[in-house]
Amino acid sequence: MKEFKKISLYCVPTPIGNLSDMSPRALEVLRTVDFIAAEDTRKSGILLKHFDVKKPMISYFEHNRKERGEIILKRLSEGEVCALITDAGTPAISDPGEELVRQCIEMGLRVSSLPGPCAVTTALSMSGLPTGRFCFEGFLSVVKNVREKHLASLEEERRTMVFYEAPHKLRDTLIDMYRHFGDRKISLVREISKIYEETKLTTLSEAASYYENNLPKGEFVLVVEGLAENKSQEIDREILSSEFEELVREGRTKSDASKILADRHGLRKRDIYELFKNISI
Repeated sequence: MKEFKKISLYCVPTPIGNLSDMSPRALEVLRTVDFIAAEDTRKSGILLKHFDVKKPMISYFEHNRKERGEIILKRLSEGEVCALITDAGTPAISDPGEELVRQCIEMGLRVSSLPGPCAVTTALSMSGLPTGRFCFEGFLSVVKNVREKHLASLEEERRTMVFYEAPHKLRDTLIDMYRHFGDRKISLVREISKIYEETKLTTLSEAASYYENNLPKGEFVLVVEGLAENKSQEIDREILSSEFEELVREGRTKSDASKILADRHGLRKRDIYELFKNISI
């Protein structure tokens, strides 16, 4: 019978909000490993104290992952066992723990991940949008040109898209998404498993308008509708042409007319413009 190597690193999910989501198996692993690598030892210390888990911790986050990663890997190579946890949810998902997992595998160390809380799939399941095919896009960059390239690369994406977003960036993100995607459906899921959990299924234009006048609160997961198959053909071309010509006769530029129709029908401005840019009116 084949012998399996001992597991060196466990990825242990922790509650997103409700502490009752901590599984018995997760607690068993935390109590039996030699040490715990945590994104924020202060936050994790509160969680471990609540469940009476007494294990030494080492911090492992974005800005110390190189130095601490070397320490952790050395200990694992010497036979110790570590549990990797993040502030909330499943570690290594849009999280620096991804690098530690890869390094363990490259060194021939066995890694195992426990099933448990994950904001991506939780939000998707209650979004009201198609779930058969989806892609997770994590956090959008705060660097403007990187952010623009990211969104531009997704304009033709047909799968449902899932993003993480912080409240202080939400308004700008909704405006940027509307500009790149047109007026698609979006489900804004916030405060998952907490007292004020909320799912708002709306459109990008309505969401942008709402949060222009209302302060975003809590951590958000944004679930955005993918581009429909042959979307630009779903609206009768003759109707579009008639509306386009009418707008231009009213004195609108072709660019302005394209934007108005894109907003009106949930299409992309560039698609409308390409259809009618050469017509003579």
